[in-house]
Amino acid sequence: MHANGAGDLTRRALLGAGGAAALGTVLGGREPRQGAAGTGTAPVARVRAEGAHQAGIARPAEAQSHLLLAVFDLDDTPAPVLAELGRSIVDLVDGGHPALAGIAAGDLTVTVGVGPRLVAAVRPDSPGADDLPEFAREEIDDIHRGGDVVIQVCASDPLLLPLALTHLMRTSPELRERWRQRGIRGPVKAVRRGHTAPRNVLGFIDGIAIPTSKSEMADSVWLDDGAAAGGTIMVVRRMVIDIPAFQSLSVAAQEAAVGRRRSSGAPLSGGGIADDVDLQAKTADGRYRLPADAHARRAHPRPIGAPLMLRRSYSMEDPMGLLFISMQTELRTFVRTLERMSESDALLDFTTTTASGTFLLLPGYDRSRPLGSTLFGAS
Repeated sequence: MHANGAGDLTRRALLGAGGAAALGTVLGGREPRQGAAGTGTAPVARVRAEGAHQAGIARPAEAQSHLLLAVFDLDDTPAPVLAELGRSIVDLVDGGHPALAGIAAGDLTVTVGVGPRLVAAVRPDSPGADDLPEFAREEIDDIHRGGDVVIQVCASDPLLLPLALTHLMRTSPELRERWRQRGIRGPVKAVRRGHTAPRNVLGFIDGIAIPTSKSEMADSVWLDDGAAAGGTIMVVRRMVIDIPAFQSLSVAAQEAAVGRRRSSGAPLSGGGIADDVDLQAKTADGRYRLPADAHARRAHPRPIGAPLMLRRSYSMEDPMGLLFISMQTELRTFVRTLERMSESDALLDFTTTTASGTFLLLPGYDRSRPLGSTLFGAS
C-alpha cells in the first residue's frame, strides 16, 4: 500500500469513501447515517473535541462505523504542529467549516498521537517512549513500521473522513505521510451495560471483553500521572487475513479457532455473550470446552495477569482483513498478550501483519490548553 501525496483530495480518495460505505452496507445491512439535514437519514449527536481526554477513545461510547487512520513523519518541533492540529480539529468538529464542503460534522472525531521517537526526545521515562518489538507473522517494510504522528478520523458519514484529513494535512504541511488505512465496523450486538460489539469481516462479533465502566477505564486505559496524564497508549496493527482459507473451514472449526459461537458471540466454555470465558470448563469426558489454541483463550488477560485492553478492530476491504487498534495504560500489556498468542493461536495462522506502530494518544485539550502542551510545551 503506497502513501498518498500530502494534502491531495484525489478522485481515488473520494471513491474510497464510497467503497468503504458500500462495504459497510454489505456487512452492516443498513445505510450509513449521514447526520445532515435533508438526506432522509437520522442525524447523529456531535462529539466535542475538547475535554479531559481526546474524543475518539471513549467518546462516543459506541465507536462510529467508519475510520481513516494515517501515520506521518515529523522533523519539525512538535509543539506548534500539534497546537495547530488541535485548533483545526476544534474548528472542524464545531460544524460549518468550509473544508467539509457543506456536510454536517455529525459525530466526527479526530484523535492524535505521537510516536516513541518524539516522546523519548523530551521525556525518555514517560509512557509512550518505548517502541514495539518485532513479532512473528510480520511482513512490514520501513514505511509501515513506526512513525512520529498518528491521526485517527472517525465518523458515521464516510465522506467526512478524507475531507477532514485533507484539511488537517493542508494546515499542517510539516507532516509527511507514511501510510493510511480505511476501516469499517459491521452491525453491532448488545453485550452489557450499554456496550455493543460489531461483527468483523470473519463474521464473528469482535471486541466483546473490553473495559466499559469509569473504574475499568481508569484501571486499564487512562494514564493517571505525569505529563501524559489523561492520555493512553495506542497500538495499531494492520492484519491481512486469508479469508478464503478461513471460510473453507466448517463453522465448528471456525468457532474452535476463535473460541466463540459465530451466531451469538457466546464463549464455547458456556454462558452468554456477556459472560467471561471460563478457562477451566471441561466436557464430561475431560476435554477443555475452549480449545488450547483458541483465540479467546490465548488472548485472555488472566493467564498473564494483565488488565483488559480497549480493543477496536475495523474490517478492511483493501487489503482484506482487520485494522486492530488497542488502548492501554502500558505497552507491555499488549506485548505480553501478543507473545502468548504467538506461541499458539489458531486464528493467527490466517493472518499476516503488514503495518504496525505504537503511539501515545495525547491528553485532552481545549482552546486555552493546546494539544500536546503538557509534553512538549506551549507553542
